[in-house]
Amino acid sequence: MNSSISTASTSEGRTVLVIGGHGKVALLLAAEMADTDNRLISVIRHAEQSDDVRRAGAEPLVADVTTMSAAELDRLIEGVDAVVWSAGNGGRAGAEQTYAIDRDGCQAVVDAISRSSSRPRFILVSWSGSPDHGVDPAVPFFAYADAKAQADRYTMASSVDWTILGPTSLSLEAAGGITVLPDGHSAHPDTPTSRQAVARVIVAVLAHPKTTSHRFIRFSDGSTPIPEAFA
Repeated sequence: MNSSISTASTSEGRTVLVIGGHGKVALLLAAEMADTDNRLISVIRHAEQSDDVRRAGAEPLVADVTTMSAAELDRLIEGVDAVVWSAGNGGRAGAEQTYAIDRDGCQAVVDAISRSSSRPRFILVSWSGSPDHGVDPAVPFFAYADAKAQADRYTMASSVDWTILGPTSLSLEAAGGITVLPDGHSAHPDTPTSRQAVARVIVAVLAHPKTTSHRFIRFSDGSTPIPEAFA
């Protein structure tokens, strides 16, 4: 981990730590937050990704949460106001790696937040079909769906101040508005969700803790302006 980066909060705004900082959503989040008074620190596993993160508007921090000790994770989140989990293997490197990242890594971060004296907010990017996904165990996507479901349930049962985001299938289209899906059940609607919209929802959730805390918010592209959905 690059210990030269301090994670102390600034007086002007929040310090936000995003895990999975080189992913498409995290890079878009960096661009959305670049002109605000918030500070975004992006955790990446490979140093060669640092320039991409800086160009997007965030500060890179090289670390792998799947191999860190509890004490290292505690230091990672020390002093931050919010932690955003946007990491995911997506089943691309096999089931073992998927569970290591999407379930075990996420749960370890939840545990670190639970131990923290500052108790930062935790925003977990999941998907609309979780946790009651109904995916056939025989298909390759099952490992991802199952890992996410376990991480989501673990988060919801924890003592942390959590918000889980459940976008539908992701696209690279420009963001418009969103449709917030009914609370209380997993959903598999056909309408996709722009990754840029996910980034903007994260910003809105950070700005509106009273209306978003302890909610699993499932959504897709739609007509409701994002700030209005949570104001």
